[in-house]
Amino acid sequence: MKRNALALAGLALGMGAAMATSVAAEGIPIERVADMLYRVMSADREIYTRMVVQRLAVDEKVITASEHFEDDLALPLPAQMFRLGAEEVMDNTEDFSYALLSLNPINKKNGPGTDLEKEGLEYVVDNPGENFYGQEELGGESYFAAVYADYAVVEACVDCHNNHKDSPRTGLEVGDVMGGVVIRIPVD
Repeated sequence: MKRNALALAGLALGMGAAMATSVAAEGIPIERVADMLYRVMSADREIYTRMVVQRLAVDEKVITASEHFEDDLALPLPAQMFRLGAEEVMDNTEDFSYALLSLNPINKKNGPGTDLEKEGLEYVVDNPGENFYGQEELGGESYFAAVYADYAVVEACVDCHNNHKDSPRTGLEVGDVMGGVVIRIPVD
């Protein structure tokens, strides 16, 4: 049941993404399309973090959140929930992809994989409130890429990152940039 709910959430976002990328082909600037996709992702991520993880796991202590959520019968961490949605979108559309990355990832797989990702992550850290836009070629295909800052929105975020045994960065506070959301849209 839990996987079905996650799959439906990802599929809904993927369907919205397909519609949004077709809008780009009809004259809306691709930056605006990426911004619209990000707003949906960001809102869903923040609501899940505040209303589910912070409220149920931290404030009310009804259930725990765990990186081993399936084994522990717990809630997925916000970053895991985001990744599960991204994987579902990648399985259901070629219109766009997204990832949550960091210059200081707990899981090394979530570090920048391209020069543009690194440049974008550095930019959003150094330029609060600004987004990064660029283009890159991957596997012979051209992509528009956008990077948006990912902020620690509640205590649950900073507690998890500051106390994780593999965290390369401690001392985080609510409001700090922890990484970034990278959105890629293929361009002709």
